[in-house]
Amino acid sequence: MRRLTAARAVLVLTGALLLTYAAAVAPTPMFGDREDGRSDRPVTAEPGSPPRPAKAEPEESPRPAAEPFPPAGKAFIGVMTDKGPHDFAVLDAFTAAAKHQPQVLLFSASWNVDTFDRTLFDRISNRGMLPMLGWEPWDHRVDRAAREKKLPTREIDQIRSHQPAYRLSRITAGDFDPYLRSWAEGIRSLGYPVAIRLAHEMNGDWYPWSEASNGNRPGEYVRAWRHVHDLFRAAGVTNVTWVWSPNASWDGSLPKLSGLYPGDDYVDWVGITGYYGIGAYTEYRSFDAIFGPTITEIRAFSGKPLVITETGASDATGRKAEWITEAFRALPRHRDILGLIWFEVDKELDWRIVSSPAVTRAFATAVADARYRFSWSPELLPRTKLDN
Repeated sequence: MRRLTAARAVLVLTGALLLTYAAAVAPTPMFGDREDGRSDRPVTAEPGSPPRPAKAEPEESPRPAAEPFPPAGKAFIGVMTDKGPHDFAVLDAFTAAAKHQPQVLLFSASWNVDTFDRTLFDRISNRGMLPMLGWEPWDHRVDRAAREKKLPTREIDQIRSHQPAYRLSRITAGDFDPYLRSWAEGIRSLGYPVAIRLAHEMNGDWYPWSEASNGNRPGEYVRAWRHVHDLFRAAGVTNVTWVWSPNASWDGSLPKLSGLYPGDDYVDWVGITGYYGIGAYTEYRSFDAIFGPTITEIRAFSGKPLVITETGASDATGRKAEWITEAFRALPRHRDILGLIWFEVDKELDWRIVSSPAVTRAFATAVADARYRFSWSPELLPRTKLDN
């Protein structure tokens, strides 16, 4: 062992004093500019050290399932007027007379002139109603011109149904695809549900999209429907409830509906049009007598929910109020019918509920039932399956 000389002792003592001073007066280290010693900066792991576990993000609460429209055990009341969302005067009169806010407004658009207009849909939605578009592949001006001449009904049907430019084969061939795509993109941008009743009453012969008219052939209606539906699907449209809506069959003269049905993968609601007080139904016939046979026929090939997409009654025999009361007494027995849309138009005959005080009272009394009392909102999801 080497001896500690006086010089070495001085050096050792000096070094010890310097270390003591540094420990006593040096400032506290700062981490990430915080005084609590916690760092706001990313920590870099030393080479070879195991990675630190990532900080767990807080889990989002699951979104509640959308409520169905209509709610279980309920049925909606809808209305169709001659002006639709262009003028709400008739709608306001209907609402006041019925003392009921309708949950659906059906309005029509013709392929020859009507381009997508968001304003119309928003006006309906802002009124607390589901917009249902009656989308008609024809030139409606042909029909209007024939009616202005006051021609017989069947002659009008023959004139308006002959429109070769709107043959079903042209739809399937893609001739209208740019037009259809513009509507698909517009409806997708709405961000809330809408219903589309495409080419209704196809089992008759009074429209150019009927297979019995306009040079159309068997099978072309289904192909045209599927083409439109598939185009919307390809455009990413997911907010449409597709409504297939034949006319109620009054005898054996109309074609079988199964051959005109696009299939459950292409349809969400099955609608039926039927009126009391005109044509085959001039004599009194009950709601079940008018709609029952068609409902039975439909149930042989589809279990989709039903909607009475267009109905009304005339007072030709003085029994309009009676028919309304009886119809709403029958409706609850049909649990598969989600709603009824009243044709509030004075056309051919006066179908409106404001046609007389007795009719107004009958309708208001019927829809006052709790079964029809609920509200529509854009957050509701249209019911496309029936409860067991």
